[in-house]
Amino acid sequence: MASSGTSPGPGAGHADPLATYSLDELRERRSSKWREYPPDVLPVWVAEMDTPLAEPIAAALVAAIGRGDTGYAVAGGLPEAFAGFAARRFGWRTDPAYIRLVPDVMAGIVEVLHLVTRPGDRVVVNTPAYPPYFYWLPRIGREVVQSPLALTPEGFRLDFAALERDFAAGAAAYLLCNPHNPTGLVFGEDELLAVAALADRYGVRVVVDEIHAPLVYPGARHVAFGSLDAPASARSITLASASKAWNLAGLKAALAVPGEEARSDVAAIDAEVSEAAGLLGVIASEVAFNEGEPWLAELMAGLTANRALLGDLLAKRLPEVGYQPPQATYLAWLDFRALGLGDDPAGWFLRRGGVALFPGTKFGPPGRGFARFNFATSSERVAEAVGQMAASLISRPRPGMTRALNAL
Repeated sequence: MASSGTSPGPGAGHADPLATYSLDELRERRSSKWREYPPDVLPVWVAEMDTPLAEPIAAALVAAIGRGDTGYAVAGGLPEAFAGFAARRFGWRTDPAYIRLVPDVMAGIVEVLHLVTRPGDRVVVNTPAYPPYFYWLPRIGREVVQSPLALTPEGFRLDFAALERDFAAGAAAYLLCNPHNPTGLVFGEDELLAVAALADRYGVRVVVDEIHAPLVYPGARHVAFGSLDAPASARSITLASASKAWNLAGLKAALAVPGEEARSDVAAIDAEVSEAAGLLGVIASEVAFNEGEPWLAELMAGLTANRALLGDLLAKRLPEVGYQPPQATYLAWLDFRALGLGDDPAGWFLRRGGVALFPGTKFGPPGRGFARFNFATSSERVAEAVGQMAASLISRPRPGMTRALNAL
C-alpha cells in the first residue's frame, strides 16, 4: 500500500502537486472519488485529481470565506480572465463581453442545445463518449447519434466518412469533445477544418466541449474550434472551464463562449442559469486563469511522468492490455479485450483487485472491453493500482483454457 504517514500540506515545497498527500489524508476527503467505494478500494475512476489547490486559488478562497463572500454568483472578471488565458495559451482571441457564465460544462451544453436545436433533433457525438451525454441529451428531447471514432494501429482518429454520413442523415448539431474524453485524443487543425467544412456543407451547428484544453502534453497542440477561419466556427459555441485543470469541479463555474455569429444565441441564456453557478467557483476560476499557469506547469510535469510510468508498468505487468498514451487529459483509455474479461473489465478489477476503474460500457458500445484509468495521483498509487490489477489475474485461467474447460 502507499505510504500512510503524514505528508506536508500545500505549499510545503512539493514541485509535483500529485505527490503532496498520503493515502490516509486522501481518504479524509468527502468527494465522490473517495466516498463512492469502501476504504479498501483504490479509486482511479472519476476525473478528480489528488492534488492540493494552487496556492493563489487557495488564498483567494480563504479570503472569500473570511469576508463571508458566499452569496449568489456573478461572472465578475471571469470572462476577461478566460479570454486572456485563451489568447496566451491557444492564440484564440475572443471578446469577453459576449461570454456567459454557466454552472458547469454539461449544464452549459444542455442550455446551448436548448437554444440552437429543437425537440426531436439529432445530435452527433463521437463514441466512446463522456457518459453524461447519453443521459442529458435524451432528457431534453434530443436524439443522440453515435458516430464511433476509428481505432487504428496509431490510436483513435476521427472517422470522416462516418461523420459525413451522420451529418447528411439530418443532424442538427455536433457535440465535439476536444480534447476527447475518454481517449485523450487531440484533434489537429486540419482535422478541425475538415469538421468545419462538413458542418458548413450540411448546416450542422457545432457545440464544443473543451474542458480539458489546458491539459495537453508536449507533442500535441490544442486548437480552439472557435479560433478557426470558417463559417462553422463563427456559428459555434464552446464550453470552457478551469475545473479539470485546477481540480475545481465541486465549485461549479464554466463559460459559454460564442463565435461571432452565435453571440445572440449565448445572450439568450437566462440569467437564472448563470445564477446557478457557485460564487466560489467563479472566484477560484478567475484566479486560475490569471495566476494559475505556474502551478499548471508543475502539474503537467507530474502527469507527463505518470503517463509514461503507466505505459511502462502495463508493459511489464499487463502486456496484453492495449494502451495509447493520451495526448491530453489525465485519463487513460485501456483496452482489456485480449484478457477475456468480458464487456466490463472494471467489474473484475473492482471485485478481484480492489481497484475502481471507470467502466468502459458507460461510454457507449465501443467501450465494451475497455475501462478508463485516472493517473492524476502519486506515482506510488499508479504503481499500486497496476500491481493490484495484475495480481488479480494470477490465478485466473487463460481465455483459451476457459473455453476448453467449458467444452468438456
